[in-house]
Amino acid sequence: MKTEELKIKYPSGFEHSVHMTKEEMEQHIRLMAALKMFELGKVSSGKAAELAGISRVEFFEVCGRYRVSIFNYPPEEAKKELHKDLEAVRKINSR
Repeated sequence: MKTEELKIKYPSGFEHSVHMTKEEMEQHIRLMAALKMFELGKVSSGKAAELAGISRVEFFEVCGRYRVSIFNYPPEEAKKELHKDLEAVRKINSR
């Protein structure tokens, strides 16, 4: 996987304020960014997991810990998916 690097500026000693090493803080910032982008619908769960450096399953577990819904469909898309699911159930029941 090809990667890019992004530099951010932060106040000197900030890692001590949050009781983390620089490496821990970098990982945490990547995770928080991934969670928020996923929550806002900017990236898929797979891309968010990739940014966070964890598996998709681990990402879903983290979503639960941080109370980020893994069902982030826009209302109209959720309605469409629900109708498709109901139609599938009706077909199964009509057999």
